[in-house]
Amino acid sequence: QVQLVESGGGLVQAGGSLRLSCVVSGRTFSNYAMGWFRQAPGKERELVAAITRTGGSTYYADSVKGRFTISRDNAKSTVYLQMNSLKPEDTAVYYCAAKSAHNYYIELKPYDYWGQGTQVTVSS
Repeated sequence: QVQLVESGGGLVQAGGSLRLSCVVSGRTFSNYAMGWFRQAPGKERELVAAITRTGGSTYYADSVKGRFTISRDNAKSTVYLQMNSLKPEDTAVYYCAAKSAHNYYIELKPYDYWGQGTQVTVSS
């Protein structure tokens, strides 16, 4: 069974930065495309960023382009989300997800495994 554990969330002022980490265990990490999703209160879960199995291609939602960076370290079985210039509207629970495939998916349903989430709160 694959387990995903996120960390790095917290409270930060607008304009600040956070780096989220997601450690994957139980299977070969390099076999999985990875995604970071977020869900704000009363809203649907949405894809923020995604990365292919090898890290050769990435995707970003328009709302975070130029501010967030997704990366992965296959040797450490970890995917990261560097978040800069944070805004109050970035406040949400952030989840990492794994898909057993080379390419990432934009939709939620294809992802095979999910973490428990980490809270990010950005104060104005």
